[in-house]
Amino acid sequence: MILLQIVLCIFASKFIPMRKLILVAFIICFSFGYSQVKNTVKTNESDVNKSIPTKKPKAAYNQYRIITLQKDTTYVDTTLTIKKEYEYNYLRKDIFGLLPFANEGQTYTVLDYGLKNFNAFPEIGFSGKQFNYIGVNDIKYYSVATPVTELYFKTVMEQGQSLDAFVTLNTSERFNMSIAFKGLRSLGKYINQLSSTGNFRFTSSYNTLNKRYYLNVHFTGQDFSNGENGGITTIDNFESGDGAYQNRARLEVYLRDAKTFMKGKRIFFDHNFRINSAKGNNNLYLTHQFNYESKLFEYNQATVASTVGNTPVYRFGDSYVLSNINNKTHYNRMYNKVGVIYENSLLGKFQFFAEDFRYNYYYNKVLILDSGIVPSSINDKINTVGGQYEYRKNKWNGTFLYSNSISDQSLSNFDAKLKYKINDKNELVFQYQMLNKIPDHIYNLYQSSYVNYNWYKNFKNEKVKNIEATANTKWLVASLQITSLNDHLYFSNDATNPQQQIISPKQYDKTINYLSVKVGREFKWWKLALDNTVLYQQVDQKEDILNVPKIVTRNSLYFTNYFFKRALYLQTGFILNYFTKFYVNDYNPVTAEAFVQNDKKVGDFPMIDFFVNARIRQTRIFLKAEHFNSKMTGNNFYTAPNYPYRDFMIRFGLVWNFFQ
Repeated sequence: MILLQIVLCIFASKFIPMRKLILVAFIICFSFGYSQVKNTVKTNESDVNKSIPTKKPKAAYNQYRIITLQKDTTYVDTTLTIKKEYEYNYLRKDIFGLLPFANEGQTYTVLDYGLKNFNAFPEIGFSGKQFNYIGVNDIKYYSVATPVTELYFKTVMEQGQSLDAFVTLNTSERFNMSIAFKGLRSLGKYINQLSSTGNFRFTSSYNTLNKRYYLNVHFTGQDFSNGENGGITTIDNFESGDGAYQNRARLEVYLRDAKTFMKGKRIFFDHNFRINSAKGNNNLYLTHQFNYESKLFEYNQATVASTVGNTPVYRFGDSYVLSNINNKTHYNRMYNKVGVIYENSLLGKFQFFAEDFRYNYYYNKVLILDSGIVPSSINDKINTVGGQYEYRKNKWNGTFLYSNSISDQSLSNFDAKLKYKINDKNELVFQYQMLNKIPDHIYNLYQSSYVNYNWYKNFKNEKVKNIEATANTKWLVASLQITSLNDHLYFSNDATNPQQQIISPKQYDKTINYLSVKVGREFKWWKLALDNTVLYQQVDQKEDILNVPKIVTRNSLYFTNYFFKRALYLQTGFILNYFTKFYVNDYNPVTAEAFVQNDKKVGDFPMIDFFVNARIRQTRIFLKAEHFNSKMTGNNFYTAPNYPYRDFMIRFGLVWNFFQ
């Protein structure tokens, strides 16, 4: 019954016109939900988050567990807080520090460099397509007392909708399954900006009756298709405020028929077996983790020449073909990690492991050019050994990991994290990472029908040292990050014509030092609240390679109250987002990579949203007027050079939970 409910809602999102979708979704979902017997755990006004509807007998909220791969546990949450407002977006997480492009489902501009995660193993690259790619550590596993369904719906810019449908159930206390699909279609306001994406995921968890064996397994299938217009050609038309261009489809763009497509599939499992039959003060475990993943990135462009006014422009330089450019990059990887864990009730856990990482990054031909030979592939096998110590006792929680390559490659990772929990409302977290990272593959090899987009490099490893300290207290949340980068890899534009993008990878041979301080604090008085997050960033470098805004801020002033005998919980207010001007990275669709530019600064424009949210039982309803001040402050808002930020629009939707 639950699965049928999800299938029907997904079908509705794909084929039913927008004006009818809301009604149909309510009818479908309500028709299944109405027959279910529900009870609500009573709460007081200060603890609205403990409301969990269940069948009789009642199940406690902590019986609806969400478990990460690292075994951290949270619970299914049907609250309506300001954090839920921040997470109500396409990525389903707080995107402070990310600035979305004009259409839903496109890439993002990174405002907070501290969001970057460092991994010693090489990845495929094409980072502009990775924001919505669900990775191994993004997958959650579940254990629930009764079946749980969640439906997410949100309107988009034009002609489409965004939907995320999820269901999980335990067939027994020891076996759980979940299945979910997130789909998006949005035409956008500008020419050639269509987004069509899908993220399918399936998870399962199992443990034996004697709890000696535990297994987590998941499968994902993901695909992202985007129209790539290359940005608008005439900035003056956009900034003039001329009413003729309020219809954004009248603005000329560089690429009218270019498209990118990325897809990926992954099978993953993580399991462990306790050798001793009964758990005691001393335990010995065998562990194994397996990950096989394949990816494809494709760039298509039917018409090579763009027209600016009456002048043809070759945006990406000369090409080997006159039309129908079709670049395809293939990638697959297989990862195995085997280890043994010794656990002592007083000393903690000691783990020793070995990793086997194999990859193949390839094209369908070898290129013989004047500049040299560009091979068809790069592939390798990387073997590492390492150890990890984990200590959890009283108020202390620490993890210390070190791994080093024993094969030909130079690769190492030292990662230490220590948490001290003062009490339930206050904790301190310290982290240090020292990384010797192999470059992502796109830096070393790329092939294209564009003449200047073919390269074969042999860059040195990137060296990263990162220190973070975080204080989570009842008064404020504050964090400090200091990062030192050596042999930093980046892309920059080699073209002399300002209307062209001919980018190539480069390595910076000097040190870049990055500092950030982020502080968050919420003030409450009566039924009003002011939630503030401020980020300060500073970079010490000889050249402008790593560019970030000095100040990024988000300030939310809102009102909350109960209505209709506490049947409805209302939340309404304003959100201000702002960042100072800086040389923002530009975006290149051929490689799906951001690249450094030092010609145009972007920023110093406020983005103000007005929202009205409501919670009725376990349903949260969201209504927002986004960037409603856009016509008051002038058309000087950009996500990247030539890429305007979003105009004023009204969007709405809901998140609906069912507890069977």
